[in-house]
Amino acid sequence: MRKSAFTFALLVCSLSAQTEFWPGAQYDPSIPTFRKVLGYDPGERIASHAHIIQYFDALAAAAPSRMRVFEYARSWEGRRLIYAAVGSEQNIRRLDEIKKAMKALADPRKTQEAAAQKLMSGLPAVIWLGYGVHGNEISSPDAAMLTAYHLLASRNDKMAAEILANVVVLIDPTQNPDGRDRFVHNFQVNEGLEPSAEPAAAERVEPWPGGRTNHYYFDMNRDWFALTQPETRGRIKTLLEWYPLVFVDLHEMGGESTYYFAPEAVPYNPHLASDQRAALEWFGRNNSRWFDEFGFPYFTREVYDAFYPGYGASWPSYFGSVAMTYENGSSRGLLYRRADNTVLTFRDTVRRHFVASVSTAETAAKNRDQLLANFWKYRVTAIEEGRKENIREYLLARTGDVSAVDKLAVTLADQGIEVKRAMAAFQHEGKNYPTGSYVIPLAQPAKRLIRTLLDTNVPLEEQFLKEQERRRRKKLPDEIYDVTAWSLCLLYNVPCSTSSTETQGSFQTVQPGEPLRGIVPAARPALAYLVPWGTQGAVRFLAAALRENLTLWTTDKGFTQNGRKFPRGTLIAYVKQNPPTLSETVSKLAASAGAEVVATNTGWVEEGVNFGSNYVMAVRKPSIALLWDQPTSSQSAGHTRFVIERQYGYPVTPIRTSSLNATDLARFNVIIVPDGFTYSGPLASAAVRLRDWVRAGGTIIGIGGAVSWMSEPAVGLLATSEEYLVRDTPPASSGRPADAPKPADPAKPEARTPGKLLNSEADYLKAIQPERESPDSVAGVLVRAKTDPDHWAAAGLPETLHVLVNGSRIYAPLKLDRGANVAVFEAPDKLLAGGYLWEENRKQLGYKPFLMVQREGRGNVVAFTADPNYRAYMDGLNIAFLNAVFRGPSRTRGGVGEEAVE
Repeated sequence: MRKSAFTFALLVCSLSAQTEFWPGAQYDPSIPTFRKVLGYDPGERIASHAHIIQYFDALAAAAPSRMRVFEYARSWEGRRLIYAAVGSEQNIRRLDEIKKAMKALADPRKTQEAAAQKLMSGLPAVIWLGYGVHGNEISSPDAAMLTAYHLLASRNDKMAAEILANVVVLIDPTQNPDGRDRFVHNFQVNEGLEPSAEPAAAERVEPWPGGRTNHYYFDMNRDWFALTQPETRGRIKTLLEWYPLVFVDLHEMGGESTYYFAPEAVPYNPHLASDQRAALEWFGRNNSRWFDEFGFPYFTREVYDAFYPGYGASWPSYFGSVAMTYENGSSRGLLYRRADNTVLTFRDTVRRHFVASVSTAETAAKNRDQLLANFWKYRVTAIEEGRKENIREYLLARTGDVSAVDKLAVTLADQGIEVKRAMAAFQHEGKNYPTGSYVIPLAQPAKRLIRTLLDTNVPLEEQFLKEQERRRRKKLPDEIYDVTAWSLCLLYNVPCSTSSTETQGSFQTVQPGEPLRGIVPAARPALAYLVPWGTQGAVRFLAAALRENLTLWTTDKGFTQNGRKFPRGTLIAYVKQNPPTLSETVSKLAASAGAEVVATNTGWVEEGVNFGSNYVMAVRKPSIALLWDQPTSSQSAGHTRFVIERQYGYPVTPIRTSSLNATDLARFNVIIVPDGFTYSGPLASAAVRLRDWVRAGGTIIGIGGAVSWMSEPAVGLLATSEEYLVRDTPPASSGRPADAPKPADPAKPEARTPGKLLNSEADYLKAIQPERESPDSVAGVLVRAKTDPDHWAAAGLPETLHVLVNGSRIYAPLKLDRGANVAVFEAPDKLLAGGYLWEENRKQLGYKPFLMVQREGRGNVVAFTADPNYRAYMDGLNIAFLNAVFRGPSRTRGGVGEEAVE
């Protein structure tokens, strides 16, 4: 009897704790509360990923007729990514039917309008609520659990009943479980007797790399069209099964902020439809109504724009969804003391995301008919636009790096875009296209996504740009939230043509997730296998062959054999220098790598170098170390490791910078220093060891900010330096005669300075300019760079590369007696390929280096002034980077720990 009374008391307390989040709510005691399943109330603890999964499983078990849980992916660390479908018994019973109907609505070419109207009359509005894409934005996953509980457990609640009847709510509770648990672990190991509200408390301040990113330190809110991570790939595949009418990505921002919801800030992407922008007002107004009811402060139309398509709050827009981001001021722990001395609690932040979630579902329920009609209209008008506009098709010729061309085609297909592969060579508008080339018609429902992803430039709003230039003149920060260029044609360095007429020929549709295509000779050669260099497939083959310990050679000059030209960098695998199983191994590797392999029975060539030339050298197996931890940029380090390990299948050893002095560097012949900040202090004592290691035959590769460190006099690895801003007109003179002595300390102003008359506003503007400053920071643009065809580091590269430049660093080129500028940015008038670039930066960046190589002793110093692995979507720079990694050790005069091979 006593036990029953105690259990009842606990149940009442638990229900009371849930009720506080929505005053007046009545809850069904058969639906398990947080406390019953997890042992604590909402907002009392920060739930781990395991607890989140446990709670969703418990809810589904308690209400199987109104909630089902599905797994859609696994993280790199093996954690489940799930979504829950919540709705009425009728809607949950027919989930498969609803998905089928949404797919039918998604393609008006197959579904006539009368059939579409009939489907829409009986469909609920499907919405997707995504939580926790950044692992250290902690309140939204807990709000996801509370939202699911509220919808399932509410009794005598007209709003909840209306939502369940008219909406299928898809809840993705934790989009980034690896980052989430990294944050939770740090919080738990630093937790004390009671939570600290101090901003500097260890439980809140995360060690490198922080919990924002996933296992490979990707910001997955930038990965949506790149599709590099399993979490993103699984999510997009699932979204294209459901086509939710509303997508909300729930985030956090700094603890001093309040709450943000749509409408978004300018600029808007021009490929968004007017109906979508109008619908943002519905959701914003209803959120406002509830936030006013509960007394929550909020803001709209600031900071968070709708321009870049790689956000969760953007990408779904291009299949017709109303996509939004919600941003919540974060406690980053259980308590946070703000600047005004008020304390923000974790419970407060959970409640605000919960209220916004329920409000969003209510808006969708009330506007079900219009949301469905708008979705159908979006897909219909996309097809109509594709039939009327001057651009009717995009064409991808399967030439150059054919592996990149194939990957681009499949990446587009994975996003719901119809891509057609040519089954035979064809000619169109005066151009020849080989077999395997691709055609992407614009008269399809995904037309706006195609234009957004493939157009060389997506224009920013003119008024917005004028405002940014005004702010820049006043030294105010710009309001550009992310990069301004992302064309996949440029990122992949794949030539994309447009056509004003429809292509004729024999085509088949590319299927999502198609495997790589390798070309393997049928007969075993008498002499050797050749792998032409210059494709991603060839690099993957090389990486896999080295892991199989095959003996390979590479040529530094091209040759012609049997009428075919083989480029510099071509690999040679002699039959007699390798195991008897070489043929089987080569076939397996070529198939998995998507590489072309050619068999040859002779070393005779018609032109160029023979296989025994001094220009042909053995490939040394790289042993790669990557600097890790502070002060490296975690994202640059993670992206670099990901590209080598996951895109090309070769292992990397991350070494913490604090361990560098104790590391036997002779075990490695390649050391990569990723982009980072203030390397001078942490690496000061290691600089001499690294320089000696390079001089003994090592290859060091510096990226971005690491180039500045390598060029410091105390380091002495690279004969370049960062440049100051060059102005068209010099800053106003101080009025001091040329021979007058300068102040001893320029940081301290003189008590009095000679006077100068300022006769115009132009004089005034000159007078207030700093005498020496860095170039203005660039948000992110795509620029052209020309390659040096004579240098080994350019083997397999096209004449022109496309590089994503951001930040303010511009470097002086190397002198001829010090090294080679292997890739140099184009002339100022040819520089910009896509995006918006400040005029001063455009003029000064011309002819400056992107890729430099300097001989240092017996080793190589390789420098990339911009990150070639940025977000792992710069596929067109992969070969440039991996030339340094895989070909660099073969170019040293005596590798570290190895005998010299001249």
